[in-house]
Amino acid sequence: MNIQDYLNKLGQSARIASRSMSATTRGDKDKALEAIATELIVAKDQLLDANQRDIQAAIENGIESALLDRLELNQARIEAMAEGCRQVAALPDPVGEISELSYRPSGIQVGRMRVPLGVIGIVYESRPNVTIDAAALCLKSGNATILRGGSEAIHSNRAIAEIIAQSLASSGLNPHSIQLVETTDREAVGQMISMPEYIDVIIPRGGKGLIERISNNAKVPVIKHLDGICHVYLDAEADLKKAFDIAINSKTHRYGVCNAMETLLVHQALASELLPNLASKYSSLDVELRGCPKTVDILADFTVGQATEEDWQTEYLAPILSIRVVEDYQQAVDHIQQYSSAHTESIVTENITTGRKFLAEVDSSSVMVNASTRFADGFEYGLGAEIGISTDKLHARGPVGLEGLTSQKYVVLGDGHIR
Repeated sequence: MNIQDYLNKLGQSARIASRSMSATTRGDKDKALEAIATELIVAKDQLLDANQRDIQAAIENGIESALLDRLELNQARIEAMAEGCRQVAALPDPVGEISELSYRPSGIQVGRMRVPLGVIGIVYESRPNVTIDAAALCLKSGNATILRGGSEAIHSNRAIAEIIAQSLASSGLNPHSIQLVETTDREAVGQMISMPEYIDVIIPRGGKGLIERISNNAKVPVIKHLDGICHVYLDAEADLKKAFDIAINSKTHRYGVCNAMETLLVHQALASELLPNLASKYSSLDVELRGCPKTVDILADFTVGQATEEDWQTEYLAPILSIRVVEDYQQAVDHIQQYSSAHTESIVTENITTGRKFLAEVDSSSVMVNASTRFADGFEYGLGAEIGISTDKLHARGPVGLEGLTSQKYVVLGDGHIR
């Protein structure tokens, strides 16, 4: 069977499964999630054996250590995957919720009901835990899903997919509700993103190259973000301790994540006092600094490279930070508007008016006052979990949780009403 026929078969099965999933009760969905969680623990030895095959192949192919760490499963990670399923099961079910129900002058009642999107295709790299995260969220939100993980995790993903299928069947749900693309052929991705008759939305999770390819070529709507060029602006009226703590945490809590700060903007009124203290701390953590001419002058006692135009446009995902000293609030906002990837921006200020102005004027998926950019996360936002972060304005924006995997339709209640 060629790739097109294989994907069409998966798509047909997923479309059929989506119809039954949309009407599945919360109890049945939660039962399936609990079954998956239990079976992950029971089958941990098989999962670890499969993962070792992936690890060995990755080592032989010279995969870098950071990617190898993402690929690896161990008992703690398997237990975390199982706990993740249970946490999703405990979340409120958004499907079927009716809101804004009101009477119209005609006597009818009009409201909006939350419904699943249908079939969600998810393309991702490296981490086999994404297979469980994505499956759990799609299941809970009443969607069918087709998962296409990276070739480097194929044995792990197959083992996880088998557990999911068995758990769905034992719970009385259609096992085709969650399907894994089992071929490593790259053509499979191209076929998935060209199947609007079977797939309602594509969610890519991975490197910029993968997301750009999907965004540029997809015939199916895409929920995605390309870059996480996040900014923190330290305002003239910032509390110095808050400014210091947020600037350090936003950059150094974790480096290779999309909500890490990549550019620090500092008001000139604070720069001479605050920047040396920040530079000292960054240096102790081996963070490479690149600055504007004013920054370089202020930090003459530190090793600071000259920031280029490319630096302001770069998501480092590494211990590298660009710093710019700005003349005033407006110059900071202008910089963000020019270079932001619309992911997350934060202002540190004690001036409530300035903070509210920042919230209104900065158009990113998350905008913060006196908080680290590292809070831009579905769990931290109370969503329970997330499938990813969207910097688009349609259909979902910011961390995408259960509600982001649903849509709304109008419902009308009458009693023989005619117009």
